[in-house]
Amino acid sequence: MNVLITGANRGIGLQLAKQYAESGAKVFATCRKPSAELERSKVEIISNIDVAAPDAPQQISQALGDEKIDLLINNAGILTRETLDDAPAEDIQQQFKVNALAPLMITLGLLPHLNKHAKVAMITSRMGSLTDNGSGGYYGYRMSKAALNAAGVSLARDLKDHGIAVALLHPGYVQTDMVNNTGDISAAESAQRLRQRIDELSMANSGTFWHSNGEVLPW
Repeated sequence: MNVLITGANRGIGLQLAKQYAESGAKVFATCRKPSAELERSKVEIISNIDVAAPDAPQQISQALGDEKIDLLINNAGILTRETLDDAPAEDIQQQFKVNALAPLMITLGLLPHLNKHAKVAMITSRMGSLTDNGSGGYYGYRMSKAALNAAGVSLARDLKDHGIAVALLHPGYVQTDMVNNTGDISAAESAQRLRQRIDELSMANSGTFWHSNGEVLPW
């Protein structure tokens, strides 16, 4: 199985890359600059990739050459913490570019590389749920992840005839740099759970918004 993961230099992306490689998959790991741990992993690194750059899909496609992909995991993302009193428009816009627009553009750009019956996983967040928002704030992150969810559902519908299933996956509250390592599960455990959800992904449940623990989340 060939797997491509964006944002694979650390955190959840790194653990996904390592675990899939250890299971025997051929892993293509994209990042801006590889970490030492990623370089030690048995993966093929595609570096100097800024997913928000307009030419990122083309760069990845060129790096893949004739390789086909069975699983595309759009993992790269950023988080800033806007409040009612401090919500810089440029921070919100950048989160839209990285968290919502980039996964869509990369998926569309790599469609020629996706095998029939391939799978696409969007690493989103329950913070993109309107129903689940009980605390407010985080304007850019919440809005961008809600937009990503909308794109994922449309992709699930549009790729149905191609036999390609799409999952929207909340990784859990994970101990990563994004949250100053204050999460309640490790990146390794989150990656293991996400792999289980991806294994369960089929055309019958394509477009579902899941927590990594298996719970279906509200929109």
